[in-house]
Amino acid sequence: MRRFTGHSGSRSWWVPPALRGYRREWLRHDLLAGTALFAILVPAGMAYAQAAGLPPVTGLYATVVPLIVYAIVGPSRVLVLGPDSSLAPMIVAALVPLAAANDQKSVALAGLLAILIGAILLCGSALRLGIVTGLLSKPIRLGYLNGIALLVAVSQVPTLLGISVEGGTPWERLIAAVPKVLAGETNMVALLIGLASLALIVVPRWLKWRIPGVLLAVVASCIAVALLELRGRVKVTGALPQGLPAPALNGIGWADVLALLPAAAAIALIVFVDTGTLSQSLAAAEDKRVSGNHEMAALGAANAASGLLGGFPISASASRTPVAVESGAKTQVTGVVGAVLVLGFMLLAPGTTEFLPAATLAAIVIAAAAALADPAGVRRLIGMSRSESLVMLAAFLGVTILGVLTGIAVAVGLAILDFLRRAWEPYRAELVDVPGVPGYHDVSRHPDGERIPGMLILRFDAPLFFGNGALLGSFVRNKLEQAPPGTERVVLAAEPVTGIDTTALDELVQLDEWLERHGVDLVFAELKGPVKDRLLQYGMGARFSPEHFYPTVSEAVRAFQQR
Repeated sequence: MRRFTGHSGSRSWWVPPALRGYRREWLRHDLLAGTALFAILVPAGMAYAQAAGLPPVTGLYATVVPLIVYAIVGPSRVLVLGPDSSLAPMIVAALVPLAAANDQKSVALAGLLAILIGAILLCGSALRLGIVTGLLSKPIRLGYLNGIALLVAVSQVPTLLGISVEGGTPWERLIAAVPKVLAGETNMVALLIGLASLALIVVPRWLKWRIPGVLLAVVASCIAVALLELRGRVKVTGALPQGLPAPALNGIGWADVLALLPAAAAIALIVFVDTGTLSQSLAAAEDKRVSGNHEMAALGAANAASGLLGGFPISASASRTPVAVESGAKTQVTGVVGAVLVLGFMLLAPGTTEFLPAATLAAIVIAAAAALADPAGVRRLIGMSRSESLVMLAAFLGVTILGVLTGIAVAVGLAILDFLRRAWEPYRAELVDVPGVPGYHDVSRHPDGERIPGMLILRFDAPLFFGNGALLGSFVRNKLEQAPPGTERVVLAAEPVTGIDTTALDELVQLDEWLERHGVDLVFAELKGPVKDRLLQYGMGARFSPEHFYPTVSEAVRAFQQR
C-alpha cells in the first residue's frame, strides 16, 4: 500500500496539506465523488449568484477558483468551498448602495469585497485571531441562520412567481411584487416550473435518495422548456459566456475600498465561523483536529483568489460538503475533479443553460434556505434559557428587519450586555459544613449544614471588576450582620474570582478596613496565582500578606480552629 509520506521534509514539503499521506486506492473514490459533486456545483453556483444579485456565470467562477486554491493550501481533507445562500443577503446589502443596478460595477465590487475579506482573514490568521469567533454565540448563530433563511427565501419569491421587480432589499422586492400579484401578473408557467423544481429537490432529500434532487430539478426543467418551447413564456438564464475565470475589477477605487471595509469585516467573521464549525466537525468524525489559524489563512486565500478572478465572497458549503462525503470523497482531489468538470462545462457546453428557467434557480435557493433554518434548535434553546432566547430573538429580528450586518451587530451587543448583567450580579453563597459530606457547601442547598463557630465562609462566583466590587462589599456586610455574635473571621472562597481591576481592589480594601474596625479578619481561600500576582502588582503586599491566603477552604478552617 503506497502513499505519500505526509511528513515535513525535503521530499514532501510541496505536497498540499490535505493530500499528505494520499493512498492510491482513494483515487477511484475521489473521482466518483467529484463527478457527483459536479452535478450540483453548476446549478448551485448559478443560483447563489442570482440570489446575490450577480450574473450567474460569476457563481461558477466563485466555485472553480476557491476549490482549486483550497485543495492546494487548505487543511481539511474533505471540505467544499463555494458560493453560499447565507452570504447572499450580506453581499446584496453591501453592494446595492454602491452599484446602482449596474451589473459590471456589481461584479467589480463583489470581487473587491471578496479580496478585502480574504485580506482580513489572512491578517487574522497571522495575528492568531481565531478567538474572535466567540463573539457569535449559539443564540446569535441560531437567530442569524433562521433570519437569513427567511430573507433568502423572501428574496426569491418574485422570481418564483415570474414577476420582474426592481432591485433593493428582499422585503422591498416582495412589497413591490404584491400589487403585481393582485393585478394578476403572476406567470403561472414559471410558478408551476418553480414549484415542481422545489418538489424534485425536497422529495429526494426526504426519501434519502443518492441522486441529488437539484440535478433532477435542473435536468427536468431544462427538458420541459426545450420540448414545450417555453423560452418565450418564462425567464431563462441564457447561455453562459464562453471562457475561463478572469479579472473583472474595472472601475473601482479607494472610495469603494473604504465603503466596503465594514461589510467585509462582518462577512469575514461569519465566513470563518461557518467554515471553522463545519471543518472541525468533519475532523472530529475522524478523531482529528484542524488548526483554526491554518483554516482562516486558507479561507482568506480562497476568497482573495475568487475576487481576483471574477468571483465573489465564498464560504464552506453545508449543503455540498455532505454530498461529497456521502459520495465517498477521501481528500480535496474531489473538489479539484468537480472544479475541472465545471471548467469543462463552461468551455464546451455553455449554451446548455439557455433552457434553464430562472424559477428553477429560485427553487434551488429557497430549498437551501429551508435547510439553513433550525426550528428544533430554537425550541431547545427556548426551553433552556430565557435570556439567551431573547438574544436569539434579537438576532433574528435584527437580521430580518434592520439588515444582516446591523442585526448581527445589535445581537452581539445584546449578548455582551447579557454577559455583563450576569457578571454584574453573580451568584453569592454562604458555605457550611455538611456532616458526612467532604468540603463546604451552599447553605441554601443544604439548610441542615452547620456554620463553623467564629467564622463566616462566603463565595462570590465572578471575577471582581468595576461593576460588582461594591456588590461584594454589601454581600459580606449583610452576611456579617446576620451572623451569630462572636464572628472573628471571614473566609472568601475565591476560586471563581479569576480577575480583579483597580476599582474592585479599592472596594476590597474598603471592605477589609471596615471588617478590621469591627474586629474581623478577611482571608482568602483558593485564590488563583495570577490574581495574587495582580494584588502584589497593585502594591497590596503589605495589606494582604501571605498569611491571608490559604490553598483550600479546609486549610483556612483548620488554621482558624488551631489558633
